[in-house]
Amino acid sequence: MRVVIAEDLFLLRDGLTRMLQAHGVTVAQAVETGPELLAAVAAEKPDVLVVDVRLPPTFTDEGLRAALQARRQTPGLPVLVLSQYVEQLYARELLADGTGGIGYLLKDRVMDSNQFVDAVRRVANGGTAMDPEVISRLLTRNSGNSAVASLTPREREVLGLMAEGRSNAAVAQQLVITERAVAKHTASIFLRLGLQPSDDDNRRVLAVLAYLNR
Repeated sequence: MRVVIAEDLFLLRDGLTRMLQAHGVTVAQAVETGPELLAAVAAEKPDVLVVDVRLPPTFTDEGLRAALQARRQTPGLPVLVLSQYVEQLYARELLADGTGGIGYLLKDRVMDSNQFVDAVRRVANGGTAMDPEVISRLLTRNSGNSAVASLTPREREVLGLMAEGRSNAAVAQQLVITERAVAKHTASIFLRLGLQPSDDDNRRVLAVLAYLNR
């Protein structure tokens, strides 16, 4: 797996590089600006991007904009975004097209190297790695939506864990229920949200997240 990192803080950029390399991941380039990110994507053809939302010179949304441009140039390019805060606008833009692997993690959650590398691999393989706090904010934002409001507390728990990228088995283990029960909750969620069931777990979760961001 080949990764391009875009992070302006040297210590964090170096730390992410060393962390990934220690797990056998190739860091093709580690850059600090949006233009450098786009140049690295064109030159390296990475499997996944790890991008800070805020990059020089204005430190607002250059990283996200560069990542979205990279996805327009390479449709479905997996992107894992790192942010200091939950910024719903950025999460919505990232999820807008519902294609390719997507991740949104808060920087202060990047403490466990195994979990972080697992998130990078999951996104690179077309899955999702959404921070629980991001999911909570998205659900709260859409609580007035009649379809979302119709979800039971248990269905919200299942939806949140699915969006984190967990398998049915992992969801069942976390909630101490059977996989069959998870499947039933999932079917109910899709029915309530008006989504077509799918055997493609990654597309399924992206579809639900895109729905919640409407």
